[in-house]
Amino acid sequence: MAVDVQNMAARKPRAGSIYRPKYRKPDGTVAESRIWWVKFYRNGAPVRESADTEDWAEAERFLKRKLGEVAAGRFIGPERVRMAQLFDAVVEDYQQNGKRSLSDVKFRLRLHLLPAFGHLRAAEFGSSHVRRYIEQRQRAQAANATINRELAILRRAFTLAAQADPPRVARLVHIPSLKENNVRKGFLEHTAYTRLRDELPECLRALFVGAYHTGARRGELTRIQWPQVDFTANRITLNPGETKNDEPRTLPIYGEMREWLLMAKEARDLKFPACPWVFHENGRRIQTFRKAWASACERAKLPGLLFHDLRRSAVRNMVRAGIPEKVAMAISGHKTQAVFQRYNIVSERDLTDAAARMERYIEAAAQTVQEADAGGTGKVTGKVEGGYVN
Repeated sequence: MAVDVQNMAARKPRAGSIYRPKYRKPDGTVAESRIWWVKFYRNGAPVRESADTEDWAEAERFLKRKLGEVAAGRFIGPERVRMAQLFDAVVEDYQQNGKRSLSDVKFRLRLHLLPAFGHLRAAEFGSSHVRRYIEQRQRAQAANATINRELAILRRAFTLAAQADPPRVARLVHIPSLKENNVRKGFLEHTAYTRLRDELPECLRALFVGAYHTGARRGELTRIQWPQVDFTANRITLNPGETKNDEPRTLPIYGEMREWLLMAKEARDLKFPACPWVFHENGRRIQTFRKAWASACERAKLPGLLFHDLRRSAVRNMVRAGIPEKVAMAISGHKTQAVFQRYNIVSERDLTDAAARMERYIEAAAQTVQEADAGGTGKVTGKVEGGYVN
């Protein structure tokens, strides 16, 4: 198709220009690109960018948009920032803030996000990329909760880029969250508690007992050092920065927990006196024990039980014991009542107990009515085990 160059020149915006760059072919001849480029000025310095189009009208609109951004002070420079650079900023942010999930973020970036998006320009990224990524991860049978953790990294990358001075992106991309249905319902009944404890390796038993009694998180327990344990006051102090929300907390020492801690201290003093950790394996802080835990659960006939299920078990035991909810939340470290209630799981035994109580109530109510009828009275009002029948 013939191009009316003179007409184009007449329409050329005054503050910039639109052109097709020339390049030299391998045979030495000079050719002109089919893609239009634009040139404009910012603070007196020339800026050249590809309009990524063969259509003059689209290139003209692209140039006008750039001139508008310059005039409004919203121009962020040539759109050459790659998604990999935005992800680098996320890692740097996590490092500077000392976030314990840094290793998890690096893992998700390396395995999924960088291969999918690292090569893209941030300016090209849009909601269609997000949709395709979700579909791809779902085809790979990734859970919605897993995908949401990855999307959160992506969302953080754009937030940091928009907050940079000058901004590294011109707009925020809408990144949705998928519906999660991963609320765990696992817990450990006390009848299985000793069975599993005895199947665990010796180095994990005291840790297991502590988790079952206090409901503390694994990471909180494995960071405890001996100066934090007070056998006189029967308490363990979790220092600021050692808990999930970085706030200090106190754990009670009660039941057989005291006996196991004393045994752990005696063994440590004898074999590893220089080890500061309460829960350790051969003098080194316990960090991961997934295989040992899974094997012990299989032997104890508790397949699928997670260590985190001990936290739910402790919360439910505290509620059953009549501990005020506020105190139970202070021990377990729950900040909101909504999350705490999710952990207060109703088990089959709870339902059976409730059914038995209701059955006794109904039987007593029926008995009262029968006695009243036998006595010849028409209407009966009597208190029956905390309720009233009319």
